[in-house]
Amino acid sequence: MLVFLVLHIPKYRKALRLMKQAEKFNRPVICFIDTKGAYPGKSAEERGQSEAIARNLMEMAGLKVPTISIVIGEGGSGGALALGVADRIYMLENSTYSVISPEGAAALLWKDSTQAKRAAESMRITAPDLFDLGIIDSIIPEPKGGAQRDVAAQAKEIGLILDSSLKELRSKQVTNLLDERYEKFKKMGQLSEESVQT
Repeated sequence: MLVFLVLHIPKYRKALRLMKQAEKFNRPVICFIDTKGAYPGKSAEERGQSEAIARNLMEMAGLKVPTISIVIGEGGSGGALALGVADRIYMLENSTYSVISPEGAAALLWKDSTQAKRAAESMRITAPDLFDLGIIDSIIPEPKGGAQRDVAAQAKEIGLILDSSLKELRSKQVTNLLDERYEKFKKMGQLSEESVQT
């Protein structure tokens, strides 16, 4: 039996409890991410939202079972990142994934949330951009017109990716799985001489 987590509204502590249960019974964890992100209000911070997101990041990094995250829509902010520390990260071809919403970035950078399109382009939040940057492992093609046009075909495509990924990840020793996960995230965001000059 697999543990599937689908978060449209982030529930970080519940997700973590399910992930730890999966680890206890040696089951892989598969997260489907579709969230605008963490609620940026005072009440959320009073309930410890930042701590809950940080704990998810830390705990996911050390899970001793295979982990796969698939962005199926909008993967925004801490809401998405709290489920994104996985051995394999995939995105549907029309989905987005970022540390902040384009509107939020535009409001911070230019004090104008109507500049969201400009922010989105500079942030490179699309599946092709993130694949080129090495953030995600693969792009899952969608039916013409989007995943919602043919849900059965999309589910079949996702199923094929999950089958091959789980077969590969389950063949690894736990120490190798953890080492590779660590190296994967350690490489993200590294600068090179070439990137500094451009």
